[in-house]
Amino acid sequence: MTNPQWPGAVETGPNPGQHDQTRDSHSEEVLGRSFYESPISTVVVDSTGAIVLANDRATETLGLSRAEITKRTCHPGEWNLATEDGSPITLEEHPVTRVFETGDPVYGFEHWLHRPDGSERWMTSNYSPVLDDAGAVDYVIVSFEDVTALKHREERLTSTDMRRLEYRADESAVPPSLRVDSGERRIEVESVVSLPDGATVQYMGTGDLTAGEFTTAVEEVPHITDVRLLSTIDGYSRLEARAESATVSEVFQALGGHPRSVVISHDEVRFLGEIPGDEDHRQVADGIRAFHPEAELVSEELVYSPHLLYDVVSDALTDRQLATLNAAYFSGYFESPRTSTGDELADRFGVTRQTFNQHLRKAQQIVFQHLFEKSGAAAR
Repeated sequence: MTNPQWPGAVETGPNPGQHDQTRDSHSEEVLGRSFYESPISTVVVDSTGAIVLANDRATETLGLSRAEITKRTCHPGEWNLATEDGSPITLEEHPVTRVFETGDPVYGFEHWLHRPDGSERWMTSNYSPVLDDAGAVDYVIVSFEDVTALKHREERLTSTDMRRLEYRADESAVPPSLRVDSGERRIEVESVVSLPDGATVQYMGTGDLTAGEFTTAVEEVPHITDVRLLSTIDGYSRLEARAESATVSEVFQALGGHPRSVVISHDEVRFLGEIPGDEDHRQVADGIRAFHPEAELVSEELVYSPHLLYDVVSDALTDRQLATLNAAYFSGYFESPRTSTGDELADRFGVTRQTFNQHLRKAQQIVFQHLFEKSGAAAR
């Protein structure tokens, strides 16, 4: 009977010794290439603490060339490593030190790393010993990956508080047709959807203006184009407007929050929105002042705002799927009768109706999957 072989395996020739030598040479080449081309960031540390090898993935993760990495030691002070609460990691606490002292591997060590470009990344790493003939640790292999995105997702899923903010600017920020002598006018910002070309579509509503007044006022905003009235029901009007450049509403969204409303009175305009409770509200201030330099914070409060299902679903959807689902919902595509057609929405995204439908169906499938299937089913 012939021994089974993997596809592409070479038959053993009449000279087994020569074949063994060829195989050993080939194995060393494969091992070397496997190290440098591995999809997992890996470095090798010798007994002095010097980094003697680094693979290609490690250079990408650390933002340094191989030569720059191998000029360093693994001392945490050289890498600006910190625990979750920001405390520096000492040499005694470093897993490489523990592996050299005990000979035991360390798995799942997590820490912050400050990269040379100034960014802060959350890393998970594993440490394995390489022993010499006497059983002493000769080298430590360190594999690590940037899991910052997962860290941020975890923070979103475990945070139940949102920071509700209100900023005020003077009346110069108000389109002429919206200025009032007394009282207030409130415009609700329902959603801001990013488009592939960098523009956004914004869905807004108000009960303080007629449909015509509302449409005219939004059309006066310089960077707003293609305003479309969606519906007027019981005195409340909703419209869709394309913004060719950034807006105040996007400031909240860029920080993982939501714009809520714009309130206009005779001498000021107020912008209201929410951001995650652990975000720095000063970033919102900087963003709004890029449009209105004199804007100031007038109120701030933490509010309970659970968005567990939304966060799970939005993390599972691609950006295009989420934008498609968002636009379909807020444009009235699911209403009866519809206030937006599939052709109109496809045109917004610059795709065919068939492509739009594919994105929408896939997004709906993912939402239903998370709603009806057992928790964690998608991860299997």
